[in-house]
Order: sequence, then C-alpha cells, then structure tokens
Amino acid sequence: MDLSARSLTRRYPGVLALDGVDADFKGGEIHAVVGENGAGKSTLMRLLSGAAIPDQGTLLIDGTPVRFDSPHAAHARGVRMIHQELALVPELTVADNIVLGSEPASHGVISRRRQAVVARRALDRLGQRDLDVDVPIGSLSLASQQMAEIAKAMVHQASVLILDEPTAILSHDETAVLLALLQQLRADGVAIVFVSHRLDEVFQVADRITVLRDGQLISSSSATAVSRPEVVRQMVGRELAETFPEPSAVVGAEVLRISGVQSGIVRDASLTVRAGEIVALAGLVGAGRTELVRAIFGAAPLEAGTMTLRQHPYRPRSPRDAIAAGVALIPEDRKRQALNLIASTRDNMILATLDAVADHGVVRPREEAAAVAHWIDALSIRASSPDQPVRLLSGGNQQKVVVARWMLANCSVLLFDEPTRGVDVGAKAEIYALMRRLTGQGAAIVMISSELPEALGMADRVVVMRGGRTVGEVARQDATADHVARLILGEDRAA
Repeated sequence: MDLSARSLTRRYPGVLALDGVDADFKGGEIHAVVGENGAGKSTLMRLLSGAAIPDQGTLLIDGTPVRFDSPHAAHARGVRMIHQELALVPELTVADNIVLGSEPASHGVISRRRQAVVARRALDRLGQRDLDVDVPIGSLSLASQQMAEIAKAMVHQASVLILDEPTAILSHDETAVLLALLQQLRADGVAIVFVSHRLDEVFQVADRITVLRDGQLISSSSATAVSRPEVVRQMVGRELAETFPEPSAVVGAEVLRISGVQSGIVRDASLTVRAGEIVALAGLVGAGRTELVRAIFGAAPLEAGTMTLRQHPYRPRSPRDAIAAGVALIPEDRKRQALNLIASTRDNMILATLDAVADHGVVRPREEAAAVAHWIDALSIRASSPDQPVRLLSGGNQQKVVVARWMLANCSVLLFDEPTRGVDVGAKAEIYALMRRLTGQGAAIVMISSELPEALGMADRVVVMRGGRTVGEVARQDATADHVARLILGEDRAA
C-alpha cells in the first residue's frame, strides 16, 4: 500500500507548521523524514496518522483521496504510528497489550488462549521468539516494549508504519535489532516512515530521504543519490561550523572531587573536575553514570565515599542543597524531569530563582522580565515571546531553557546527562558551542554521552564507568575511539 501527501498545510496560532508539503510513502520502502526540531516533521506525522487534520491538502491511499479525522480512522485504513512515548498499559501482559482493541472473544468472553496465540505469532514474525507474552509489559526493557508495540501494529494489519525517533531510547545493540526488524518489514511490503535525528541510522536503512525545513519540503531523493553533508546542509540551510568547538584555553582550579562514592548501583566512583573543563562519563547503559550524577545532585542518597566542592566538604541531602551550592543537573529526559510543559518559557526559566525576583512571594515583574530577557538573548533561545508555552519550543530550545534556569541560579557546576538526545544536528552544534562558552566563563561540566564521538569531541578528559565503578581516565589527546571502547568493554586498562 502507498500513502501520499499532496500540498499538506497546517497552521497553529502564530505558526505555519507545514506549508504545502508533498511526499510519497511506498510499500516495501523505508522512507526517512529528517529536519531540525521545528522543521515540521511531527506535524507531518500527526497529519499522516490522523492525530491532526490538515487545513489544506489531501492524503491519498493508492491514489484515492482519504480523510483521517482521528487515529482510529487511520488505523482502519492500515496506517499506524508508534510514538516516542509508547502507548502501552504497563500493568497488562504483553499479550493483552498486543491484541488491545481486537481481543479474540466468543459470546463476549475473551479467550486468553487465543489471545496468547495471536500475540505469539505476531512476535515470532518479528523474530522475537524469546519474548514472554504472559508477563506484565511494564517489566520489560524499553526495547522489548517497543517490539511489542510494533507487533501490536502488525496484529492490526498495518500497511504503513510510522516510527517517531524509535531508537532514541535504545542502546546500540537494541538499535541494531530494531533496524534489522525494519528491513524485514520492508521486505514484507510494509511502507515504513522513519523519523530520526541520527543520520548514521538513516543512511544505514533508508531507501528515500525527505528533508523538511521551516515547514517546507526542501528535497526528497533516493538515499544513494545524496550525501550526508548535503542532507545536513539542507536541514539547517547553512554550512555548519566545526562540529565540536575548541576546548577552553585556560583550565582553572579543582572545583569538584568525588572519591569512593557508593549510591545505588554505583559501587566505587571517583573523579575530579576543574573550572573551565568538560569531563565526559562514558560507559554502557547500566554502568551507573546517571546514578552517579544524581548522587552528586542530591537526588539519590550517598551511601559511602566523600565529595568536596571548592575544597569544602559537600554532601547534599536534596537537590535543593545542591542548587544552593551552585550545582545543577540537566537530565536526559527534559520533558519529564526538568520542564513544566504546561507553563511558559519564562516560568520555567525562573523556577529555581523565584526568591531572587520576589518580595514575600510577590514577583517583581520588572526584575523578572529583565533577567529572563537577558538569558533568552544570551543563549539565543528561539521563542515567539517569554510567554510562549515551553512545550511548543523545539528540543534544542527547551534544553537551553533548562540551562538558562541554572544560569539565573548562578550555578557553576553543571551536570549534563545526554545533552543532545533528541535534538537535531543544528541544535547539537549550538549546544556544543553553549557548553564551551560556559566553560570559557569558568563553569565546570560533567557530561554523560552514549555517543562516543560526542564524548571524544567535547571532553577535556574521559572517565569510563563499568559495572558501577570508574575504571579508567583518558586525557583528550589520548582519547581514541578504540582506546575508550576497550575500557568500556573491559578489554583494556587506562595507562
């Protein structure tokens, strides 16, 4: 089955989100849709899946016009979308979730046996023969949950499968399994719409690449007919500067030292960070990196070990203590852990510093406006106004809002957990430049990155964690991909 879009247009208050876009998604083809955050990708996916209705334009299935006024209407025609936030019921079993909405029943009574058979067949078709259909789906890894979501789409006879950033939550090995699965579905004749910021994956599996920018179609071509640099140029509309900026010229005194720290799965972690430098924590998923920065931020209890901040003992009992000491965390899941999505850009920025712009709980509007305007300008935050809901900003600009919050709070130790997850190549370059600008002003940064090229490109030193322990440290000039990878996998030791 082929799904086509003709002159699709969608407006939101003050924004032309999609402007006359044409696209063809063919059965037996993986069609990647790429672009910066705010380019119109999500809007196009919503229109294709019935989650929104175009103001103008037409959808066609095999050349015949159709109208999707709801996701249910799209499902009825074989179009399914798998969102980044999976639509599953954690307490129900894998089988329950896979057949949800089309449960096999006789005289109104659901047949659990037939349900399990249907779910098992769907998973077997996807090569997931070891996945137990009788366990609660919430007990599975995110990768297995995603496989079950795809199986659900297959049970409902999806002919067009739309995947929004499907690998954002997956490890390297899990991503490889998913990409192989997409290639198998392509061979079965499914039309796959693949939205991803990871261009390596796009060029690995896509047959066709469509580039959107500012709501407009820039290009749509065979993946073999366009180069990665050309796609990047089309996405951002300009030539990007060197991806990773040069490190700070001057590194100052030691700011943070942790020794023998234990917290949750962290069993023995030690590192130092100086003013003006970035220390990257590298390691596999589950190595303890996020748990370590949470302990530094006071969000997880310190069970053993010591920490010093600016040569003084440091043992935060809560994030409030850490913030008061000038330590801030920019978490990997900004939408769930850092932002109030129903609040404005301004309110999110001043969340940690209300006392500084208020008297007895009453905000001083002039001071608040001046502080917010300063950091919107300083960090080049693209928002229509400080009152714009933060949920309407692109991922990169949301990340900047979180950083602005900590700048307003005068934090000088910044813990970045996956700082560029879910942002496009243009926003990545801006975030890298911002991090280096902060270190140039004396900030000390600890950065977690699961992308080894990013860790190597940004760090002054790389500290490797494995099994809850720091197992090696490599200086920037010695930090090759091979050396760090061997430390991560336990095949080498730091010199």
